[in-house]
Amino acid sequence: MKAPKLLPWIAHKTGINEELALKLWRRAAGEAEIIAGCCNSSDFYRLAVERFIDFAEAEGTSSVVRQTAGTRTCISWLWRHQNRISKLNMITFENIIRLGLSNWTGVFPGPRHPA
Repeated sequence: MKAPKLLPWIAHKTGINEELALKLWRRAAGEAEIIAGCCNSSDFYRLAVERFIDFAEAEGTSSVVRQTAGTRTCISWLWRHQNRISKLNMITFENIIRLGLSNWTGVFPGPRHPA
């Protein structure tokens, strides 16, 4: 997988050079591939970016933040929070389908086998 275009920006923000950022990206992509099981899904890309930002913040002298009135807002936290919120609709829909299927099988139990 190619490195994301925001890699130099994150490297600059965290205070690391681009060679180290590329090594950290490859490490994050490798770990994400092991966790996700494939390298072409949205879960893989989300995990890779999260791990890369965490690695870059750990190696660098500063974190990827936006300074606003003395408070710090971490992008990696924001990324994970956005992912959790976006999954809520799918989780709700999946639970409704499961409930409907369990009720449907209770109404129509299927063919009975003669004893």
